[in-house]
Amino acid sequence: MTAIAPRFGPQLIRLLLVTAVLTVGLLGALAGTASAHAALTGSDPKDGAVVDVAPREVTLTFSEQIAMGDDSIRVLDPSSKRVDVAKMQDLSQGGTVRYAVGLKPGLPDGTYTVAWQAVSADSHPVSGAFTFSVGAPSATTATVPDQEAGGGLVGTLYDAARYISYAGFILLVGGAAFVLACWQRGASVRPLQRLVVGGWVTLTAATLVLLLLRTPYTGSGKLGDMFDLGGLSDVLDTKTGAALVSRLLLLGAAALFIAVLFGAYAKRVTEAEAEAEQDGVGNAEAGKAKADLAFGLSLGGTVVAAGIAGTWALSEHASTGIQTGLAMPLDVLHLLAVAAWLGGLVSLLVALYRVPDIERAAVRRFSRIAFTSVVVLAVTGVYQSWRQVGSWDAWTDTSYGQLLLVKIGLIAVLLGAAWFSRRWTGLLGEDAKTAKTAEAGAEAESDAESGVDVAEEDVAEAGTAAAPERAAQLARQRTALATARKKRDRDADTERSGLRRSVLIEACVALVVLAVTTALTGTEPGRTQEKEVSRTGTEAAAPAPARPVNLTEPFDTGGTKGKGTLRLTIDPASPGTNLMHVWIDGPDGKPMDVPEVKVAYTLKSQQIGPLPVVPERLAAGHWSAGNVQIPMPGDWHLQVTVRTSDIDQTTIEKNVKIG
Repeated sequence: MTAIAPRFGPQLIRLLLVTAVLTVGLLGALAGTASAHAALTGSDPKDGAVVDVAPREVTLTFSEQIAMGDDSIRVLDPSSKRVDVAKMQDLSQGGTVRYAVGLKPGLPDGTYTVAWQAVSADSHPVSGAFTFSVGAPSATTATVPDQEAGGGLVGTLYDAARYISYAGFILLVGGAAFVLACWQRGASVRPLQRLVVGGWVTLTAATLVLLLLRTPYTGSGKLGDMFDLGGLSDVLDTKTGAALVSRLLLLGAAALFIAVLFGAYAKRVTEAEAEAEQDGVGNAEAGKAKADLAFGLSLGGTVVAAGIAGTWALSEHASTGIQTGLAMPLDVLHLLAVAAWLGGLVSLLVALYRVPDIERAAVRRFSRIAFTSVVVLAVTGVYQSWRQVGSWDAWTDTSYGQLLLVKIGLIAVLLGAAWFSRRWTGLLGEDAKTAKTAEAGAEAESDAESGVDVAEEDVAEAGTAAAPERAAQLARQRTALATARKKRDRDADTERSGLRRSVLIEACVALVVLAVTTALTGTEPGRTQEKEVSRTGTEAAAPAPARPVNLTEPFDTGGTKGKGTLRLTIDPASPGTNLMHVWIDGPDGKPMDVPEVKVAYTLKSQQIGPLPVVPERLAAGHWSAGNVQIPMPGDWHLQVTVRTSDIDQTTIEKNVKIG
């Protein structure tokens, strides 16, 4: 076994730190572009509608299946008090996704706020709010969250945990695959052991954090709610919660795999190498046992790795949309190929810096595996791009398509660096220069060891009193000499130095690719974004709907009890049939009954009118006319006559916009 350098090179540390900082910044920027999959497509009452009578319930229609709880829809009155009652009803049928919540009977006039929050089918939270009015709009103090679901500090922490979980999966699976398929001796190399174990610890910790953050992420947005046991229980009943728990269980099996890989398997590999070095011929029975164990680990590890990858496929984009039966297994294959390539790349980087004498055959085996992984990524990536993007325009018109273009560009850079790595791999060998350097190093080491031997003889002659201290000093000198020799040999090997540099560049680019991939998993696919843009564009192309006229004016007829306030609404305030309401309030704000109310409309620019309207009395202080015909749009002159006694009356005149 060769000596291992005690630390990474300064170049590696600097580059990885800079890349990690840039990656975290990129992840934060990209997280802001993420949007959820489901969208509110309709409601009853509609946003901004004014209805005569309070509805019995409020219904919401969504673009796709969502998960909602009993408290997901809240209806607030003008004073911000809850007026919804009973449990939410699921009215979905066929391809329509619709939910409803009942309202308290006898709601007074005013503006009501509907706030809703749900979880999209691809695990991302969605939320929104709208208003409607009963009788007439009014001032409201109802407050709704000022940030979208999944935002704020909780959203940032959740996105960071998702990124870290992907990184842990890549290190765990890719590192183990590198050891089993490329460099079996690496099972007993401490840096690789720490890398794989670190990947397991990272993925396990990130999964636990995701599970705890799921409640505030999809709910209140308050970080303290991550320890709410009731909320955690609700999370476990969801698809995402089940996927996270399944991942933790599979990580338990992965821990057993790691123990065997770096325990019994590493011991068998070491023993087989020792026997081969001793007599030049390995023990056939020991070799077969090692091969059987390697086969069992490969098979079991593949099953566990595929299961862990499946926890993403079952809860994110692959589980929604079209062709899910094909998309989910291909997504698992895609994740495994990413782990084999990028995780193996990091393992190779660690081996090149910490174990400079890694065999050329191991590097070439990884090169072949990386090439196969790239082919698998290309095939599965093309399919997923077609499935998620949907059209050529979506590549540039949607955030998902734009992020995907960034990812493709980064992968092109990564493949360029990989080409250089493959070229350096082909040049690896023991040329004359390397042999000469190795010979010079051996001579230097021999001279140094001779000096150490002389020093040891001096210690023996000097007596045993100082022997322990001197022996420890000699041991440190041997370690330093071995380290210096390894570093000298490594720096003199031009091919390996070139390979280390190109692999280091690959690893840095891979960190950024992982950040973009994480952002993509939280971004609404281009296919559904296009549908929403198309629907919004169609609505925008149509004539803008007219806005209801709302008029509030004080009046004074001059007689006894002649003061009050007039409130009038015209809905929809467009050419054709309109609904008009008139309310008369006294100085105390209560309904004021008067003998007569008359209304007339005049379009002076076209010399039309006055068109008289005589509203009917519905209740004390409330008049209505349901068939007000307005022939064309324009600035109409409105006259409202209010009579409070046989002789006391006044006329209020205002210009209103129709159409």
